[in-house]
Amino acid sequence: MAVDDNVVLVGKKPTIGYVLAVLTQLSQGAKEVVIRARGKQIARAVTVLELLKRKYRPDIKVKAINTSTEELQKEDGKTTKVSAIEIVVEG
Repeated sequence: MAVDDNVVLVGKKPTIGYVLAVLTQLSQGAKEVVIRARGKQIARAVTVLELLKRKYRPDIKVKAINTSTEELQKEDGKTTKVSAIEIVVEG
């Protein structure tokens, strides 16, 4: 996806905030929205998707799920590998 406006980065905030962010993007006319998360937040990204599908937008479709490994630099200068997920949904 070329436009980063339709990307929701999942972090440590309450899950419902990310659900509302996806719903807002879709209601503003976005054809697809990307839900991204890394590390421990991958489970929260999946929860966001399941809440969308089961409670808020049963018509939402998962277009793609991509997984990867990213290298991050720690504060001490060492690098570490972290799993990442990208879920593309269209509504």
